[in-house]
Amino acid sequence: MKMLLKTLAALFLVALGRGQALGCATCFGQSDSEMAKGMNAGIFVLLGFVALFWAAFGSFFVFIVRRSQSTGDVLPGDQHDPQHN
Repeated sequence: MKMLLKTLAALFLVALGRGQALGCATCFGQSDSEMAKGMNAGIFVLLGFVALFWAAFGSFFVFIVRRSQSTGDVLPGDQHDPQHN
């Protein structure tokens, strides 16, 4: 019974104050404020880092393939691989 009473009291308190807990001032603030502009700039910087990482990751494999072709080594799974069926 005590557990039910505590649960109901907690649900009542959550329902009472749910309007304040829906979002921060940044989410419900002005979209042209300095804080929103800074947040957008931070998002674009992080997206730039992600794009830079993917470009470096892809260029590593391009480097491996080009180096393999220039030395005459056979790539695993290639048609000229002796272990290829």
